[in-house]
Amino acid sequence: METKNTINRRHFIAGTGLLLAGYSLNLNGAVLQPSEPIIDIHQHTDYAGRTQDKMLAHQRMMGITTTILLPGGRPLNYGSTHYGVSNGLQVKAGGNEVCYQYAKDRAPEMLFGACEVPDFPGAIPEIEKYLKLGAKMIGELKFNVDCDSPEMQKIYQLAQEYDVPVLMHWQYNMYNRGFERFHKMLEKFPKVNFLGHSQTFWANIDKNHADQNILYPRGKVTPGGLTDRLMSDYPNMYGDISGGSGLSSMTRDEDHARAFLSKHQDKLLYGSDCDDYAGHGPACQGAGTIEAIKKLSASKAIERKILYNNAKKMFRL
Repeated sequence: METKNTINRRHFIAGTGLLLAGYSLNLNGAVLQPSEPIIDIHQHTDYAGRTQDKMLAHQRMMGITTTILLPGGRPLNYGSTHYGVSNGLQVKAGGNEVCYQYAKDRAPEMLFGACEVPDFPGAIPEIEKYLKLGAKMIGELKFNVDCDSPEMQKIYQLAQEYDVPVLMHWQYNMYNRGFERFHKMLEKFPKVNFLGHSQTFWANIDKNHADQNILYPRGKVTPGGLTDRLMSDYPNMYGDISGGSGLSSMTRDEDHARAFLSKHQDKLLYGSDCDDYAGHGPACQGAGTIEAIKKLSASKAIERKILYNNAKKMFRL
């Protein structure tokens, strides 16, 4: 039998993985908080078929102490969802109720956002319902709409009323069209903090990024791209370093990345957006992004801002 002060083989194996992630165990095998907490602002339930239990294990293996689950909108056969192709954020992500139900009994380790298809007639009441239940942001907004459409502006107005950020997936000719016009929305809604994410957002750190059809550019970066300018010129434009595009934006030119992380150290937040199961190794872009941030931050203070402090401040955690 197992006595009070022993750890059996099952606990040992589980604990070994958590120790690798920076967690510690007491004598009973109970998980204690890691010495350096990390907030992941971008994760999904049911991501590409991954179960919630496997998602939770993945997050803990990466050393994540707080995760914000971002829902998709309801499944609809609308142009804004590419007639169903983009339902579930195109990755089978769970919706509002799934994220809320999973997170509500697991806070503060698990938190949730609120989302809906913008041109669905009940979009605003649906999002507002979950904001009232404690959603930390609106997002992930990943729909085939103009970023300055009346429907999107209603969502921005709602975010302003509830004082929550908005996280947007920018992908040329696919999601949130009109990135080159978005500065007008930043000016119209100055009290709303916008988090930019995905291919078009991160490709445009480069001043010389001319062909917007190239979603994952490689090679050296010239400072002064549209993303760089928006983050420099507008206090309410922030960056969500997540997904393959966020990681690539750092690894394609490490010299530029060091300067970029330093320049925007108060406006960058870590997210994983990772559908991996293991939570470590080369297939886990979430873990790879953490490693890149640690490697390319010019100081420990900058690293901690991006991995923890900026999110703690933005989401009032």
